[in-house]
Amino acid sequence: MSRTAAEIATQPACWHRAAKAAASFDGLPRPGERVAVTGCGTSWFMALAYAALREAAGQGETDAFASSEFPAGRRYDRVVAITRSGTTTEVLDLLRRLKGTVPTVALTADPRTPVMDAADTVAVLDWADEESVVQTRFATTALAFLRAGLGDVPGVKSVAQAALDAELAVTEPLPAAVVEAEQWTFLGRGWTYGLALEAALKMREAAGAWTEAYPAMEYRHGPISITGPGRVAWMFGTLPEGLAADVARVGGELVARQEADPLADLIRAQRLAVTLAESHGQDPDRPRNLTRSVILG
Repeated sequence: MSRTAAEIATQPACWHRAAKAAASFDGLPRPGERVAVTGCGTSWFMALAYAALREAAGQGETDAFASSEFPAGRRYDRVVAITRSGTTTEVLDLLRRLKGTVPTVALTADPRTPVMDAADTVAVLDWADEESVVQTRFATTALAFLRAGLGDVPGVKSVAQAALDAELAVTEPLPAAVVEAEQWTFLGRGWTYGLALEAALKMREAAGAWTEAYPAMEYRHGPISITGPGRVAWMFGTLPEGLAADVARVGGELVARQEADPLADLIRAQRLAVTLAESHGQDPDRPRNLTRSVILG
């Protein structure tokens, strides 16, 4: 088993621990605050998911930005940054620029890094740190931590329930048609769009696969043209009306595990990425052209 696969399998336990940690952490956004969430790569996609969840919970306007694209001069009551390594240049530059102008909180896996001084408050999720270059369990644990801090979100399972779904997701066999496909398009709505983006990124990072990601309702506005026999459309969360028939019409393979929590379903996509990498003779622990953290000179 690769190190990446081993870390993927630990996610249910990580999420249970994240829910408990969130209950005692003082620093998460408060209801009514105007909040921005930021990160780079995978962390940005988790920021997108959390922003949509927070608004769905009715807790206040919440934006998400890649750290390099954070809008100068826009006012917020709090800024949340996600950085596994605690060393990502764009995140650190942003936090230092914001210092003294707005309360900031960072989620990181390593308490020995510069983010500890750059942010006003830090949640250290070191039990979810990874040896792998490709992020899996830290990203989902960070989202589980933030999600648990929201309490009840209409139409969304609790983190504890999501962790139960994850226990199945780490063990059940992947469908042969999905493993043997030549192309995968991931779809989401609301908070699950961030998960769709992340699933596609995992497939590209670990396996160099041909993948795309879109908001589900945009799929029929062009992207469906890529779907056909031997190609997959994978929906995170509730399937839009008529979409299954449209995928069937063009001969594609639909994946839609609507009974499972979408974050647990992301685990299946992570496992698929590792499976494809290994089947093509690639090492998912050493992805091409990637490092654990992007540190700019």
